[in-house]
Amino acid sequence: MFVFKANKLCKDWNGVTLFKNVNLELKKGEHVALFGRNGVGKTTLLNGLFGKTQFDAGFVQRFVPVDKWGPPLLEQELDINSEVTVMDFVQSASGERFKLKKELEKLQTQSEFDMERYSDVYNKFLALDGYQLDQETKAALQQVNLDWSVWNSPYSQLSGGQKTRAQLARLVLQQPECIVMDEPTNHLDKESIEWLESWLVDYSGAVLYVSHDRLFLDRTADAIYELNAEGCKRYEGGYTKYREQKELEWRTEETQYRKQEQQRKELMQTIQNYQKWFHQAHKAAGQDDFARAKAKKNVSRFKAKEKELERLDQNKIEKPEADKKINFQLDDVQFSAKRLLHAEDLSFSYVKEMPLFTALNFSVYRGDRVGVIGPNGSGKSTLLKLMSRHLTPDQGCIRRNPQTKIGYFAQELDNLDDDRTILDSMLELPDMTKSEARTILGCFLFSRETVFKKIASLSMGEKCRVAFIRLYFSDANLLVLDEPTNFLDVDTREIIEDVLVSYDGALIVVSHDRYLIRKIANRIVDLGENQLVTFDGTYDEYEAHVQNPDNVSPNVHELQLRLTRLMGMEADSDEEQERIMQEIRMIHQTLDELT
Repeated sequence: MFVFKANKLCKDWNGVTLFKNVNLELKKGEHVALFGRNGVGKTTLLNGLFGKTQFDAGFVQRFVPVDKWGPPLLEQELDINSEVTVMDFVQSASGERFKLKKELEKLQTQSEFDMERYSDVYNKFLALDGYQLDQETKAALQQVNLDWSVWNSPYSQLSGGQKTRAQLARLVLQQPECIVMDEPTNHLDKESIEWLESWLVDYSGAVLYVSHDRLFLDRTADAIYELNAEGCKRYEGGYTKYREQKELEWRTEETQYRKQEQQRKELMQTIQNYQKWFHQAHKAAGQDDFARAKAKKNVSRFKAKEKELERLDQNKIEKPEADKKINFQLDDVQFSAKRLLHAEDLSFSYVKEMPLFTALNFSVYRGDRVGVIGPNGSGKSTLLKLMSRHLTPDQGCIRRNPQTKIGYFAQELDNLDDDRTILDSMLELPDMTKSEARTILGCFLFSRETVFKKIASLSMGEKCRVAFIRLYFSDANLLVLDEPTNFLDVDTREIIEDVLVSYDGALIVVSHDRYLIRKIANRIVDLGENQLVTFDGTYDEYEAHVQNPDNVSPNVHELQLRLTRLMGMEADSDEEQERIMQEIRMIHQTLDELT
């Protein structure tokens, strides 16, 4: 049975068609993702399906009433009164029971007690099993792992991740047949995202959601609808299967296009030959009527081939557009030193009684691609600010090599001039021509008239793209990137990844985008529980190590990476040099035993 079926939906925005001919459907128990570039209208489509926005054309058949789709659409930002507590926010999903509970509380506080009204409300409350509401709410909050200490706090004071959990608790309380979610993983740390993945996998109701988190899509989506201006197409499976199907589509279209072009070329040649033969035969025939009639046969053949070419052009297959590929690299200034940065006994706190971390020691070396992970509030962004000298440590120090030049992504966003256009911002850079600027902007999906938009009018995703491009032209040899792919759609994320993979300098990246960390990181720094764990290896290797810390034997690849790093270390003292040499000898011994 279906939850809904949508047919030929169309929506205009300020006189411009946002999307048209959109057909999609959702079955009971099915988990489906809505996917597409930023600005294509995904959130608008969700709002329309939920009944909050009217479509300009098309219709939606709802086989499950909207009031059974869950509490208000799980939105990126909800307009909630600042005084509403988490408990009240969750309980409001129960509808009539919550209203009766609040009315009872109000009647109890009135100076003139209305016994008749109170009895009427009380009896209705009992009939709906109202006294179970508090217990059910607590059970829902416990199920979504929202800490009890915030249950009576204002909803507006929660973190982004806590708000998402509170909204999910409302869904648990109501037990809807369908959930509609818009970017549910935004603001969530790794642990919260993984919890949400598990929750959704076990959820028996239907789910329609928007997400740019590729690993989340892989783990939770039964199918993906790709939305663009011309319509909506369904692909079975998660993101990986979607990419496989898109690649197959592209190869098929490319083959058909080449076949069509070859056929067109042959037809054109045949037509030219017939034209040539006719003119030659007609000229040779002179006044000979029989010869002239024979020559005219080439005309009919020529006309037949022209008709064939016309039919071919009417059913023309457009050349498939390949994915955007970056054909340049982020420049790395020649750098001879092996260690770029060293943190020694680093401690920092915003509140003295609550240190974020204490006595941290680590180094960043040439060729490092460090992925910094950890729960929200563990100090990831703070650590990057300390490295880039935007904060000063309470204790300890961060020593930079004199040749180290840091490019800090978050700072680039602050440095954008709102009054400049995108193109003007590029032309401010040394030796930049208009042709080069437009080519580079095109690689980052800024094309045609878009380059003339002012920075002030850009979305956050567009500003992130501009800021990242500016890093390309910096002479940094250490890029410090704080959530560089936030607000970006998948197409842009993959472009950023390609650039970072090809970068010759060192990288330190804070991100909740697990796909990004998996693709670029060769070293993991995990911040949590007031400690720092460094791991030489990929994100997948670190995950395996965390899941089986006692059962996994020393990883040869990890040891080899560590050995390479030790061989390149510059000791600051004789004692440190001796420690390095001792660890090198131990790793050599361990590798001999393993291999």
